Amino acid sequence: MLTDQDMLLTRREVERRTGLSRSTIYRKMREGTFPVPVKVSERAVRWRASDIRAYVDSRPRSYGETAK
Repeated sequence: MLTDQDMLLTRREVERRTGLSRSTIYRKMREGTFPVPVKVSERAVRWRASDIRAYVDSRPRSYGETAK
């Protein structure tokens, strides 16, 4: 059985979990500030849920709060 940490997420699921748009995700990937996806087929990529969770957890919780 797959746990949330083992799951591979679609771009839309990544957008939902992070609140980022498609263009922002790809821009941040180019800048090296967002997890890169895993290529699952010739035309499809997925992100590891654990990588996205770590990214979200590294972000500040609210205005004025620092990241972990």
